[in-house]
Amino acid sequence: MGKKISGAEYPLAKIFSSDFEYVIPSYQRPYAWTVDQAAELYDDLYTFYSSEPEDGYFLGSIVLIKQETSPFSEVIDGQQRLTTLTILLSVLASILEGKQRDTLSKYIQEPGNEFEGLEPKPRLTLRERDKTFFAKYVQALNFDKLGDLDEKSLDNESQINIKKNSQLFLQLIEKNLGNNGESIKGFVAFLLQRCFLVAVSTPNQQSAFRVFSVMNSRGLDLQPTDIIKADIIGKLTTDKQRDAYNERWEDMEVELGRGGFNDLFTYVRMIYAKEKAKKSLLDEFRNHVLKVSNDPEKLVSDVLEPYASALATVRKANYEAVSHAEEINRYLRWLNRIDNSDWMPVAILFLSRNKNIPKYVEWFFSRLERLAAYMHVCALNINERIERYNDVIRALEDEHSFDSPAQAVELIGTEKEKMREVLNGNVYELTPRRRNYLILRLDAFLSDGAASYDPSILTIEHVLPQTIDDNTEWSKLWPDEQQRQEWVHRIANLVPLNRRRNSQAQNYDFSKKKEAYFSGNKGVSSYILTTQVLNSVQWTPEHLQNRQSELLEVLQENWRLGA
Repeated sequence: MGKKISGAEYPLAKIFSSDFEYVIPSYQRPYAWTVDQAAELYDDLYTFYSSEPEDGYFLGSIVLIKQETSPFSEVIDGQQRLTTLTILLSVLASILEGKQRDTLSKYIQEPGNEFEGLEPKPRLTLRERDKTFFAKYVQALNFDKLGDLDEKSLDNESQINIKKNSQLFLQLIEKNLGNNGESIKGFVAFLLQRCFLVAVSTPNQQSAFRVFSVMNSRGLDLQPTDIIKADIIGKLTTDKQRDAYNERWEDMEVELGRGGFNDLFTYVRMIYAKEKAKKSLLDEFRNHVLKVSNDPEKLVSDVLEPYASALATVRKANYEAVSHAEEINRYLRWLNRIDNSDWMPVAILFLSRNKNIPKYVEWFFSRLERLAAYMHVCALNINERIERYNDVIRALEDEHSFDSPAQAVELIGTEKEKMREVLNGNVYELTPRRRNYLILRLDAFLSDGAASYDPSILTIEHVLPQTIDDNTEWSKLWPDEQQRQEWVHRIANLVPLNRRRNSQAQNYDFSKKKEAYFSGNKGVSSYILTTQVLNSVQWTPEHLQNRQSELLEVLQENWRLGA
């Protein structure tokens, strides 16, 4: 009995009950979910709650080291979800009052029961570095005090994420539910009764990590595509047909790799469904694709093979044609730098049908890269991205050609305006992936696309330092602190470097800093933006204003952001 591995599906009311006492071990990574992941979770939950009055919502699985006779649960996998769900429940409890608040708080804090031998304690205890912070502000429902904290005063990124996600949930609940107790009660009831997690419990660390490894394996366990294959090829009537199509199936899988092949089915599902998945890939593919394309020969020949070929081309950026190929592959390489693949269904749908018209392919991917960059840089959430890309998919299913192109891929006026605002704002405060994409894209525009980049060794640095000492050249050039704060994080003051230079040089005077901090080993830089700084004589407010205008003009011209 002591070696038993067990797993069961529980509603959140059971997950956050006295049956479990979650502890995040110190060797786990910190709480890392940003507002992007938290917003996606909330949007999924609220959308399902609003549209599905009876069905249950599956939140995935968690892996625990837990003895059957004890509630103590060491979390091996699932801390991000458990922490985020605790924040959400705590925010909801903070809005409620009286008995409702007390009732919901029991799912956040174990109130204790002397007859059952239960001590008062949090349901979830974070790593040592963050547990006191989390208990003090989140589990004690002190969100006003948490909101007043300066992020710079917080100890680490984990605490910053906790604060930001708390504020996000407060804003979203206010937007969707207001302060209406009954509305909040209905949402809470949905969370506790109709949202489920599978808890897999193992008695020791060795077996827990083995379970975790198997659950997250991408190639050893049975994949949805294996079952879909049986659905499709099983419908063929002769052994000869089945053998032939099985070979073609395996050719696609070899070309894309097992992970890429599974991704293909996710993209095909999106093309057919045009909405975010609500169930498993297997269920969704059966409901949205197989019910429409139920002829196995045509499904393989007319859908899967063309899309698989297009996916391979897009991922490898190896489009071939007599003309326009270089430009097309350049756009594909930039698209592959986007930190999501939501654009991929659009790309493979278009390419599979228009690959032999290179001038149209070049036109389309120049627009698709701009659209993806807009949503990436402007931080649209996953639901907004999916909705926008589905507009393009619908347009691609109508008649279109190079002479009458699919206009849905173009940015509209409000989108251009929003992007211009972000480009002219505090770019450094974007997430690292967004600002890196933007800075490197700008550098590529300046080099006419000739430069190539390795983002793994990239760092973005300030020319005018974020903090400056009195009695330095910087303090004389920039005496107005408010003006410094206005300019320090904007694109004109940022440069890409291949690696972080000597940190002591960050606050050197401009001329000395160029030599010690921005120059490469041979006194030059591989980036056009950084070379421009090296060639600048001074770094004054006037110079930055002119530089800002010039760089924005480059971005607006190349991304065609004019009104």
